[in-house]
Amino acid sequence: MMQVRTLQPSGVSLTRPTLIYRPLSLASLVLCIGAVMMAAVIVARPAHGQAAPRFADGQAQVVLAFADSSEWIREELWVETEFDSDGDGARDRVHVAVVRPAQTETEGLQVPVIYETSPYYAGTASVATRDYFWDVRQPVGAEPPPRGSAPQPTRRVQPGIADSHIETWVPRGFAVVHSSSPGTGLSEGCPTVGGPNEALAPKAVIDWLNGRARGFSQARGGEPVTADWSTGKVGMTGTSYNGTLPLAAATTGVDGLEAIIPIAPNTSYYHYYRSNGLVRHPGGWLGEDIDVLYDFIHSRDSERRAYCDTTIRDGEMASGLDRTTGDYNAFWAGRDYLNAIDSVAAPTLMAHAFNDWNVMPLHSFRIAQALKARGVPVQVYYHQGGHGGAPPLERMNRWFTRYLYGIDNGVEEDPKAWIVRGDDPRDTPTPYADYPHPDAAPVTLYPTAAETRAEGMHGVGTLALASPPEQGTARVIDNVSFDGQALARAEWTQHRLLFATPPLAAPLHLSGPPRIRLRVASDQPAVNLSVWLVSLPWTEGRRATGSIVTRGWADPQNHASLTESEPLEPGTFYDLAFDLQPDDQVLPVGQRLGLMVFASDRDFTLWPPPGTVLEVDLDATVLELPVVGGRTAVEAAFASE
Repeated sequence: MMQVRTLQPSGVSLTRPTLIYRPLSLASLVLCIGAVMMAAVIVARPAHGQAAPRFADGQAQVVLAFADSSEWIREELWVETEFDSDGDGARDRVHVAVVRPAQTETEGLQVPVIYETSPYYAGTASVATRDYFWDVRQPVGAEPPPRGSAPQPTRRVQPGIADSHIETWVPRGFAVVHSSSPGTGLSEGCPTVGGPNEALAPKAVIDWLNGRARGFSQARGGEPVTADWSTGKVGMTGTSYNGTLPLAAATTGVDGLEAIIPIAPNTSYYHYYRSNGLVRHPGGWLGEDIDVLYDFIHSRDSERRAYCDTTIRDGEMASGLDRTTGDYNAFWAGRDYLNAIDSVAAPTLMAHAFNDWNVMPLHSFRIAQALKARGVPVQVYYHQGGHGGAPPLERMNRWFTRYLYGIDNGVEEDPKAWIVRGDDPRDTPTPYADYPHPDAAPVTLYPTAAETRAEGMHGVGTLALASPPEQGTARVIDNVSFDGQALARAEWTQHRLLFATPPLAAPLHLSGPPRIRLRVASDQPAVNLSVWLVSLPWTEGRRATGSIVTRGWADPQNHASLTESEPLEPGTFYDLAFDLQPDDQVLPVGQRLGLMVFASDRDFTLWPPPGTVLEVDLDATVLELPVVGGRTAVEAAFASE
């Protein structure tokens, strides 16, 4: 007998299962067993003749009655928010599009919602030329030169706003909703890039799906539009900026947001544009800052455009972003979702890549750790690629099926971490009890300087478990002409310090954020400080990002406080300690782990004139490495063959 689980289309309450049993011939039974083994989709109709969601192996299945796209109900509307960000005296309305099964109209079926919102749907400003980006050629700590004006985005408006998720989720018994962020596309308001209206806009849409907010057929006036087809249960997802907004919505504590799957989310605009007090740009977008992103997304074309530019970009942002000191201030604190984490109750499946140098993995890590500490259900999915990359559909399906349909599929007992190992396919992650690995422990490694030539050229020193005898200091001369990869390859150079372990005799599993402690001085009042962990010998192409393991940046001016810079007294040493980006990888036998310390990072930091001297006290420099198996594993990996 084949067991098929269905849910009756009986209004809002869709969590009580009905079991249907049908006798099968022997031949049919064999076919069914084969279908189950091949993970075939269950598409049978329930006995009563009406279409209803179906579930197998804890996942929503495609139902043929929902799968005909020509019958889907498509509608567009504007949802009234609770704010007036463009100052016109009326509450802003955001543009919303809905796609839902026909049965929500013909059979009274109520369904939950998969929801994605974005500032990108209607088009963005061109990046063919980046004249409106900041010029990075300036001394560290100096007043930045003014930036140019941005071209207005070419607005692209299409029926339905966007197509993402529709073909995946509507056939499985969900509605899919999209909305444009305030100040973009046909949505009213101003873009604020992390301001309160970016959280309150999706909240309003969720309120509308629950009958608590008003929807209209037009941006102004129009006929009322309701969502009586909705169960009120909403799951949000999206990638990058679109992955940020589910978390933003969750910080409002809105009732009905039952689960979120943020993919590569930016959880703090400070951590996106700054690192430990240092002005630092996202990978691939040198010269970008929060006001540049404002210009990039501001696609709304209305008489309120000048008001938004004056009030938000040229007012709030210009006075708060502070490219001179890079300090953390009230402006940045208001755009840091960790500060509102106590309001987040939605179970969270977080996805990120360890080699995402745009939105770096710290963004997901810090939120996942905070939510776990508060008892919110959390799972994490990490892969070894670059920006973006959703969890496997199976994992997403189990998450949304559990929390939107209430199916008891045991997702709470699933492993808490899913990590793609090496070059494995992204849809076959390895499960772990948690991330960082529960058996990871910090191991302290000490650098020993290599021979230094008379010209001040540094070779490759050693990185070991034993603390070396007193060494004194080593000098690095800043020169942004050389990028980090060139410095890691160099046998001798005066522009970086590099310390490496012996070739590994056993694999070494790193899991978590490494931490660097060092004491530095400069001959200038300000200097960039960059730290990389690399895998040697450098083998370009071994991984998508070469042999970079992880990296981090800091401003020595913020050695005492993230909120207040202190100009450096030339020649005076200052102690710093900061985490590098979280990582999880297994270094193979034969490789060497290298610690590289240098000043300006050509791909991420400002480009000061060359010549600043960065002096490092080697006796006060240590690396705390999170290793699965702790010191015992390191001793085995460092053992001579």
